[in-house]
Amino acid sequence: MTMTDPIADLFTRIRNASEVGHRKTDSPHSNFREHVVELLVREGFIKEHRVTEVEGRKWLRLYLRYDEDGQPLIQHLKRVSKPGRRVYHDARSLPRVRRGLGVGIYTTNMGILSDRECRDKRVGGECLGQVW
Repeated sequence: MTMTDPIADLFTRIRNASEVGHRKTDSPHSNFREHVVELLVREGFIKEHRVTEVEGRKWLRLYLRYDEDGQPLIQHLKRVSKPGRRVYHDARSLPRVRRGLGVGIYTTNMGILSDRECRDKRVGGECLGQVW
């Protein structure tokens, strides 16, 4: 069985795990997913990630972050560009997510970057999603 939108699946797994208070969640491994997760680690929304192997298949194990009150740091995780409708922004028109409090996730010719990194490097790309 093939998956139509693996990034939406990743976001849904993270969103569901954080809503019920799980400390970790697993997702099937791909290099693209791993780069998206590395961006979330860089931005501080996920504690860490590891690549594990179960029955010959690779999995990403994500360790979620919570504040001192036990509330998840990821309050909202939204898929913007979808297989049926791609959303692109050039370097001059990158929107700010929650007036700079959130992070936009972009795929560019320089790799997977946050909206802040895109502004610094002056590149645009496809908006994969937003998180705050």
